[in-house]
Amino acid sequence: MTSLQVRELPENIYLKLQEEAKKENRSLAQQAVAVLAKGLDLEVNPKKRREELLKMLREAPIIDQDSDIPDPVQLIREDRER
Repeated sequence: MTSLQVRELPENIYLKLQEEAKKENRSLAQQAVAVLAKGLDLEVNPKKRREELLKMLREAPIIDQDSDIPDPVQLIREDRER
């Protein structure tokens, strides 16, 4: 993950960020990321992201066993016989 250093941050912003971080039980860095993401209309909610991923997996087509995908057992056998 990349990092960001902010120079000459006004004290009132720092104190407000620190106060909000304490309310949300986050570190100062985590709160800064959350505030930046919210300000940029980016979603960083891990629970929501997880739900979306599970939904995508549920809706994904199931791989047909009769397709051209090789049988892993057969591949392992061939590899051991080398």
